[in-house]
Amino acid sequence: MIRDSARLGAADLAQVTTRTLAHYDDSAQSFWEGTRHHDVSQNYAALLDAIEAPPPFTLLDFGCGPGRDLLYFRSQGHEAIGLDGSAPFVDMARANAGCEVWHQSFLKLSLPAARFHGVFANASLFHVPDQELPRVLRELHAALVVGGVLFCSNPRGQDTEGFSGDDRYGTYYRLETWRTRVTAAGFIELAHYYRPEGKPRNEQPWLATVWRKPR
Repeated sequence: MIRDSARLGAADLAQVTTRTLAHYDDSAQSFWEGTRHHDVSQNYAALLDAIEAPPPFTLLDFGCGPGRDLLYFRSQGHEAIGLDGSAPFVDMARANAGCEVWHQSFLKLSLPAARFHGVFANASLFHVPDQELPRVLRELHAALVVGGVLFCSNPRGQDTEGFSGDDRYGTYYRLETWRTRVTAAGFIELAHYYRPEGKPRNEQPWLATVWRKPR
């Protein structure tokens, strides 16, 4: 279950990062081939339609992977910047999308203040341990302009966390728990939905949520 008193120490957190990134480093090319054609247009629209500023937008793709979503945002005329902890992903994203990409661990962020109209965190924030999530969310909040939008899509669960069989660390929230975490960081909820679209709920493992940094 989600930890209460049994907090992860510095060495544990380093292992979370090292083992999870090693998985992506070792499977970078197969990950690109396996995900490059996924239809995430519903998620793109959820972010972009919620931004109230006039386009083009400045967007942060948080956990950009090999650059699929960066490429889309750039094709729509937006300034898209990627961020990923995997060095192979960073190199691939720069080559595939032609965008600026920052090599940063999710647990050691260095983000500019009030820079972005939107943050697109698609299948990324679930890798952050629950005890570290409040800080990471506050850092994303600070990186958004007033009125900016955070989009998140994560595999849902029953408030559990830990390493999976493929050596990736994940935290799997119920909607109610996730809502508590994000609102505590200062965001207001705009919408939530489950994916893939059009499936029965028990065949929708992904929870997507949209949030605003209030004015």
